Amino acid sequence: RVVSTVCGKPTVSGKIFGGQNAVGERWPWQASLLYHGKHICGAVLIERHWVASAAHCFLKSHQPVDYHVLLGYNQLKRPTQHSLQLTVNRVIVHPDFDRFHTMGSDIVMLQLHLPVNFSSHVIPACLPTLQTPIPTHETCWITGWGMVTEDDYLPSPLHLQEAEVGIIGNDFCRNYFPPPSPKTRVYSVHEDMLCAGDLNKGKSICRGDSGGPLVCRVNTSWFVMGLSSWSLDCRQPIFPSVFTRVPYFSTWIQEIERSTPVPDPASAPPQGTPPSLGHPNSVGTVHVPQTCTALVLSQTFLLLSMFLMTG
Repeated sequence: RVVSTVCGKPTVSGKIFGGQNAVGERWPWQASLLYHGKHICGAVLIERHWVASAAHCFLKSHQPVDYHVLLGYNQLKRPTQHSLQLTVNRVIVHPDFDRFHTMGSDIVMLQLHLPVNFSSHVIPACLPTLQTPIPTHETCWITGWGMVTEDDYLPSPLHLQEAEVGIIGNDFCRNYFPPPSPKTRVYSVHEDMLCAGDLNKGKSICRGDSGGPLVCRVNTSWFVMGLSSWSLDCRQPIFPSVFTRVPYFSTWIQEIERSTPVPDPASAPPQGTPPSLGHPNSVGTVHVPQTCTALVLSQTFLLLSMFLMTG
């Protein structure tokens, strides 16, 4: 993987619920996933042709042509000369998504038509292996353009939000969620999931953050350890946020990259001018257990029949 020498090394070291404005260039792998021009979910750049996100952001009827990926943005309303809009060639949802347990294998790979040129504003996060240690005694970071509370949208100019969180062990995390009920979908924490949060200061993922990265520093590089997947309502008291555990899927990710043909650049459609996004009067998803309210995108598009806490 040629990205290994440049991944996870932003030039700057330095609203998710309870979050704060992020400094430009600090999280250069952060992507916005657009559906028909509207931000619905976050995503993370992991290789020149590949972006990862949450499977729950997609429905089988969706075609790659319906989506665009934005990179090099800090404020969605204010693109710069470093901002990119890229078309999607393939959408590869994990075949086991939501199959064996609710929200299981919540991961999707998006192949871009054209390779990304890395810059100080656009750098991939490092991809962990199954053996990459998840730092349980150090803080990690979540980022996104989702809602800043359960009721409040991120205000203009839609500045990327960041929050420092700690990893929460799965066994401890399970205690926060209600026991199974025959009348509701069963949300529980499994080995393909990862919990994180700041329960004292109240920091969590919220609607519109789904698919965005949870990154942790390992040695001198930032690794994407999780993808925002689901949580309870992002209001006090805060419960742990649940993420897709990326190391668990590292072999699948690498196999997808190896086995998928590189698209012919000549077949790529026009990429379009990086847009200035208006106020997201509706945003993507984050599954919320025991909440049966459907999220509506752009007033008309039902993304899922359950809140997915990351969209």
